[in-house]
Amino acid sequence: MAVVTALEAEQWLIEKIAHRLGVATDEVSREVYFDELDLDSTEALILAGELENWLGFELSTTTLWYHPTVKELASYLAEESTHRATAA
Repeated sequence: MAVVTALEAEQWLIEKIAHRLGVATDEVSREVYFDELDLDSTEALILAGELENWLGFELSTTTLWYHPTVKELASYLAEESTHRATAA
């Protein structure tokens, strides 16, 4: 399993969110809460599923709730990715 860095996760998240919202990537802030970006619960679940496919491991259903910004979620994903790679 490859380790994902926080920067890679941020870039991936920003690209996916920008695509979903139909905006340029520079319009998606790293520090704005997901709900302020007009991502509803259905879109959050879809995003989580896409993240799981990209990362290669499952996320808790509350991951986006406890890490509600691109910056916080990317940091968590990098830590979790490293933890899982070293445990494998």
